[in-house]
Amino acid sequence: MDTTTVRLIMATVEEGSISRAANRLDLAIAAASRRISDLEDQLGIKLFRRLPHGVEVTESGGKLIDHIQQIDNLVDRLTGDAQVLVGGLDGRIIIGAPKAVIIEFLCADIARIQQLYPRITLKIVEENSRNIQQSLRDRLIDIGIYESRSGFLDMTPYPYRSDRLVLVYNAAHFSFDTMPVPLDALFDKPLISLGKGSATLAAVERAFRNQGRAFTNNFLVSGFDTMLTMVRNGLGVGLMPPAVLRLLGGETSVSAAELEGSWQQRNYVLSFVEGHVQAQTLANIVAELKQNANARS
Repeated sequence: MDTTTVRLIMATVEEGSISRAANRLDLAIAAASRRISDLEDQLGIKLFRRLPHGVEVTESGGKLIDHIQQIDNLVDRLTGDAQVLVGGLDGRIIIGAPKAVIIEFLCADIARIQQLYPRITLKIVEENSRNIQQSLRDRLIDIGIYESRSGFLDMTPYPYRSDRLVLVYNAAHFSFDTMPVPLDALFDKPLISLGKGSATLAAVERAFRNQGRAFTNNFLVSGFDTMLTMVRNGLGVGLMPPAVLRLLGGETSVSAAELEGSWQQRNYVLSFVEGHVQAQTLANIVAELKQNANARS
């Protein structure tokens, strides 16, 4: 399994097509298909099911692709660290965070840090809270930011920021009698949430469970942009932080309402692993990230 094959596998997963993945990596389609077939023969498992207009990951393939993703991350880390050394920079730090955190807080923090430490290279990896912790555990990132109640790592968590979810809906399709909206008003509504491993889904499942209800997973999506598109079309109601709603330009096309109670409040923490980068470099970046702890969006 060489690095080209690893990148080809991940590109095929993302594109849903061997030919599009081959074009993306500048490979001949026949050569790309042969690489995947050879790897499947080597592993003794079909990674992809061939369809008339593309491919889809098999159930067994999905389990192995998680490992291939880690190899891809390690290759990327190796390449990036080598470039830093060749370029004579002072350090390179990889920070993992969920999309909401990146939009609400981390981009501004990174911009400030780059002004203070222009010779430190910072890379952001976008993942959900569970995957961020797995990447920390596997030492694929240096600093991880995740929702505190989803924490399962045996690492010290430091306060980072807090935010809240608001209800977004199309007023032409849904109405609510009480503001702020109580949780039980959502029980009979098609609720759109981010998918498995996300802090949003964890908050919804926890809130429903505390009321003796099971969240039925009406719609699980991979991003807030998809959620907002579904909300605009009246397919359901969604949950997102106000700052994300503003960024996506949804304020003029959908309605937003505060939610009753505290279940929608989220507290993010950060943890870090030492050893990959110079200790003082890491300490400087962590100190800057912790500077505005508990600021709320």
